[in-house]
Amino acid sequence: MTPPVEVTQDNFRSTVIESDKPVLVDFWAEWCGPCKKLSPVIDEISEELGDKVTVAKVDVDAQRMLGAMYQVMSIPTVMLFKDGEKVDEFQGVRPKEEIVDMISSQL
Repeated sequence: MTPPVEVTQDNFRSTVIESDKPVLVDFWAEWCGPCKKLSPVIDEISEELGDKVTVAKVDVDAQRMLGAMYQVMSIPTVMLFKDGEKVDEFQGVRPKEEIVDMISSQL
């Protein structure tokens, strides 16, 4: 059981860019209704796939620089990184199976 990692500017490079496994990054905010709907799905994925993938969350209100750096225009935005590169992304709420398929394609 691996809970998602809270990512900040300070640990983004070590957690996401330098990771030796794929990293799913959820860009979210406390006030965002769709983010609250997606959050339990992201948590489930983290618990189920935690040994194969790192699941990270970025609070865009607290980490505005990271949101700007990755041109996050709407939230939730979920990005998948592999070998330090963004390989996939989506905006809004998606079914768990669709997110797991996206991750599985990079394992």
